[in-house]
Amino acid sequence: MYTGSEAAALFASSGSSGDGHTYAVRPKCGDASNGEAICSQVQECTSDDGDQGIMMILLRDGETYGETCLSDTQAGNLGVITPGLVLREFKRLTWPESPLTIQPPGGKTAVNFTTYFFTDNVAPTTQTVTIIGQEVEIEATPTSYRYRFDAHDAVETRSAGGPYPSGDVTHEYAYQGGARPSVDTVYSGRYRVNGGGWQDIPETVTVEGAPVALRIVEVRPTLVAPGAP
Repeated sequence: MYTGSEAAALFASSGSSGDGHTYAVRPKCGDASNGEAICSQVQECTSDDGDQGIMMILLRDGETYGETCLSDTQAGNLGVITPGLVLREFKRLTWPESPLTIQPPGGKTAVNFTTYFFTDNVAPTTQTVTIIGQEVEIEATPTSYRYRFDAHDAVETRSAGGPYPSGDVTHEYAYQGGARPSVDTVYSGRYRVNGGGWQDIPETVTVEGAPVALRIVEVRPTLVAPGAP
C-alpha cells in the first residue's frame, strides 16, 4: 500500500515530463472496490500525516495500481473530493428553519386541551458550491424533527405533524400561563460532483427553530339556561 506522501510523489511525476503515466485516486467503497466512483460506504484508515483518512484505489492510466490512505487534506491536494470535504460545506451552509404552525390558531390554547403542532418544511433544499474547482451540488432533506413544547417536554419524530384532526404531533398542557414551543429540523444530505451520481453525506445537520409565543388559558364550563341566547 502506498502512503499519502508516495501517492503525491506519483502524481507529481505524471505526465510527459515525468514517468509518462497518468495517476488518479478514488475512494474504496465498502460494496465495490474497483474505484470507479465516489461512494458513501468508505473505509476509514489513518493517513501518514496522522489524520483520519479513507482508503483509496490508486489508478495508473485508468487501471488499478494499488491502494493508499489519504486524509481530506491530502486528497484535496490531489484534486479529489471526499465525503469529509463535502461534510464541511454541508455544516457551513445555511439551511431553512422549519416554520411552526399550532392549532388552535391565534397563539392561544387551553389547559388539558389537545394542541396540534406541524410544519410544512418537508421538501429537499439544494445549494451549489465550488470545492477544489469543481461544482458540487448539495441537497439537504428534513428526515426528523424535535418538537419542543416547553422547557421540559419535547418529542423526536420523523413526522412533520399535521393539522386537526389527523395530525400525529400533539401535546396537552397541564398548566396555565405561557410557553414558547419550537421545532428543530434534522437534515440528511447527499451530493454530486459535476452532475454525476448522488452520494450520501455521512452525518446530519440540525437547524434550531425559532420559538413561537403560546398562551395557555383555563377554560371553565358555564351552565346556560335552556333557550338562553
